[in-house]
Amino acid sequence: MKCLVAVVGPTAVGKSRLGISIAKQFNGEIVNADSRQIYKYMDIGTAKPGTAERGEARHHMLDIITPDQPYSLAHFQESALRCISDIQDRGALPVLVGGSGQYVWSLLEGWRIPAVEPDPVFREELERKAESDGVDNLYRELERIDPACAAGMLPHNLRRIIRALEIYHKTGLLPSSLRGKKGLPYPVLIIGLTTQRERLYSLIDRRVEGMIAGGLVQEVKDLLNRGYNSDLPSMSSLGYRQMTNHLAGRMGLEETVQAIKYETHRFARNQYAWFRLSDIRIIWFETGDGFVEQILESTRGFLNTAA
Repeated sequence: MKCLVAVVGPTAVGKSRLGISIAKQFNGEIVNADSRQIYKYMDIGTAKPGTAERGEARHHMLDIITPDQPYSLAHFQESALRCISDIQDRGALPVLVGGSGQYVWSLLEGWRIPAVEPDPVFREELERKAESDGVDNLYRELERIDPACAAGMLPHNLRRIIRALEIYHKTGLLPSSLRGKKGLPYPVLIIGLTTQRERLYSLIDRRVEGMIAGGLVQEVKDLLNRGYNSDLPSMSSLGYRQMTNHLAGRMGLEETVQAIKYETHRFARNQYAWFRLSDIRIIWFETGDGFVEQILESTRGFLNTAA
């Protein structure tokens, strides 16, 4: 019986380690659902699984494009679904792991994504408008045009706001009218990891400090030396944006580290808007003593039922 296990939750909570545990126990392979780990050369700042972790379980959807290549949700969905199907055809268990809510739900809910090609000129125009007038003004414009679409995104998510306005600009149709959901044709177990907020912040802070000690400054220098400038969407990622400002002399290192920690705290809070503790589709587990064993037992029960 084909099926899928997904591991979701906020950043730094332990999803990658748990995904590997599930994969090792149940003949699984990891499918990445982190929107930044798809980029080559961006390893430290994205907390990408390293050589040792990839040796424990086969990983997919990592290092698939360079930081200057355009990449859309439709690209991800198509590639990830094909990857999941390949894993299932080999008789293995696909384990979707990641905290990028849009990526995760586009797969699990089977979104129909509008096939509208990007318009670089229009996007640049809206980016300038956001810089001069603020992202809030663009969001209010989207609310006026398509309230249903606006309600489904965070008001500060500039890339999604621009994409929705771009679809309307190119087609004249409401973005919300072009989307639908068809679900997946096989059973899915969604496991959520969570922990108390203060503990999560502590985990995030330790991870950021580890990134600095592990060479994040040099990684960003290398990216800039390769010609990947700070205007690229990839370089707007957490850690990279702040570190670029540091290397440009606009922030000291200590201030930069604190900014990365603060922004990552905020990002983690926003992830709970995608993965709600009240969502009955998600089986939530509090990290702590024995939680991995509990999850493995729940996964075993799910697979036995699916079979």
